[in-house]
Amino acid sequence: MDERPRALAPRPALEGSREPVRRDRAIDGLRALALLAVPTGHWLVGGLVRDTGGALHNASPLSAFAPLAPITWVLQMLGIFFLVGGHASVLSFRRAAERGVSPGDWLRGRLARLLRPAVGVTAVWAVLAAVLYAAGVPVTTLHMAATLVVQPLWFVAVYAVVTALTPYCVAAARRLGGWAAAPLAAVVAVVDFLRYGPFADSVPYWATLVSLLPGWLFGYQLGVSWGEKRLGRRGARLLLAGGVALFALLLLVFHYPASLVGVPGQDRTNSHPPSMLVIALAAAQSGAAILLRDRIAALLRRPALWAPVTAVNQSAMTILCWHQTAMLAIAVPASFLPVPVAGLTTAPDFAAWMATRLPWLPLFAVTLVLVARVTRRLELPWTGVSRGCRIGAGVLAVGFAAFALRMVVV
Repeated sequence: MDERPRALAPRPALEGSREPVRRDRAIDGLRALALLAVPTGHWLVGGLVRDTGGALHNASPLSAFAPLAPITWVLQMLGIFFLVGGHASVLSFRRAAERGVSPGDWLRGRLARLLRPAVGVTAVWAVLAAVLYAAGVPVTTLHMAATLVVQPLWFVAVYAVVTALTPYCVAAARRLGGWAAAPLAAVVAVVDFLRYGPFADSVPYWATLVSLLPGWLFGYQLGVSWGEKRLGRRGARLLLAGGVALFALLLLVFHYPASLVGVPGQDRTNSHPPSMLVIALAAAQSGAAILLRDRIAALLRRPALWAPVTAVNQSAMTILCWHQTAMLAIAVPASFLPVPVAGLTTAPDFAAWMATRLPWLPLFAVTLVLVARVTRRLELPWTGVSRGCRIGAGVLAVGFAAFALRMVVV
């Protein structure tokens, strides 16, 4: 018997709807899991080092201790995020069409929910950076902070683009089913051959960016096919088995870097743009998620588990946009202490650093909750905010983003 209808629970309607939307608990649970992996990963493998002048610099334990790389196999869950994003988008798109909402209006509503918190965090940081500079925070620390704050927002830009492609993904799913994602994987494979194969020296970096959109659209397209009921358990088994086999082949035979995130000092990366190792992991994760859907839904019928999932989903963009701020709120004041603080402002150049880092994660999480209590309102419609204030926030956001990106380029 299909248990899925029992896994749904009523919740207030989405923007622009007068009817309540019934939530799929498995989808919400998977989204919450993938979302929480982002701050956990950044807090765990994103070290900050205090120099002799008191300024903070980025550092990664992955550079000094390669055996930590498998941690990224668990924490890199963007494949799941795009999968459930595609599934949720196609259902939302269908409901909007049934209500007579045009595709353009539907897209504008979705993009507004993405962009409001992104503009909010960068605008606030534009002001905060000036205040911190006046308070004596070193410019080097401010440069590092700006980079960390803006870094997760690449996801917002990519997700906005794939969301805009939803109607085309739906058409592809109806025509090709789960195989609609195969051409996207093929593009990534070709680009990988060009950047790592015999012609690698003659291929400019900008040319490899061709795989940026197909690489992240892969999981989203699988989600759309799943939402259209064109990808079922048989396809999920193929994704899981094929993804695991391809992942092992790429690591053991083709010697892809083991880390799923960029590692300073390495000349090859799996994430910028996504490589076939990312595709293989996304395929395996997607297959497992589809196969476990009913079990996850059954678990989340328990109020004790469902309540935190609901809380995370209601503050999804706030968590994404502000989790680095929570870490900086602890690390920047600590940089003014006379000696470095173990696990917080010490160099992650030894395996034991992880043991000193772990106790800081609960404090980062509590700080994020406190920050979210104030910034959560940025996710909501900016009703009552004048046009001048909105334009001002946009100008501040663009200025801060330009400052941060300039530091990345330099």
